[in-house]
Amino acid sequence: MTDTPFTVLVLCTGNSARSILGEALFNHLGEPRVRAFSAGSKPKGVPHPGALRLLARCGIDTAPFRSKSWNEFTAPGAPAIDLAITVCGNAAGETCPVFLGSPLKAHWGLPDPADVTGAQAEVDAAFEETWRLLEMRVRAFLALDRAAMDKPALLAALAEIGAMEGAA
Repeated sequence: MTDTPFTVLVLCTGNSARSILGEALFNHLGEPRVRAFSAGSKPKGVPHPGALRLLARCGIDTAPFRSKSWNEFTAPGAPAIDLAITVCGNAAGETCPVFLGSPLKAHWGLPDPADVTGAQAEVDAAFEETWRLLEMRVRAFLALDRAAMDKPALLAALAEIGAMEGAA
């Protein structure tokens, strides 16, 4: 058993909504066993206001969250990544950069709540639904006995988690 947390990088194109929520959930529910980050292939530059409102309602400090490029995680001194999870179809279809340590890869595609327009209540409801679906997946991941699984079994479990309710 190691004291080093399992590191997860949640990826999406814009790194403003789903990946930010995924990072928050992994860190909130998995601490100290898991340390999560998020990034995007074409970051928007700022987290979506709906994501920040949701995190604040959940009592999670929004100050640390920022929209950033996945290239930050290929640079010297970047944390080694154990698992890279794409949460949108665009990022899943893109050629990911090479991360140190050759992480496991999984796809947990979900509809983008940032695409919802209308009243703030409608947007917030979309973010709440994405949060619910991601929380279900993160809890399923945290329940895995990773130490007892070989790589093929872990990859199969990650694929099953990605196919849970709401998969896009």
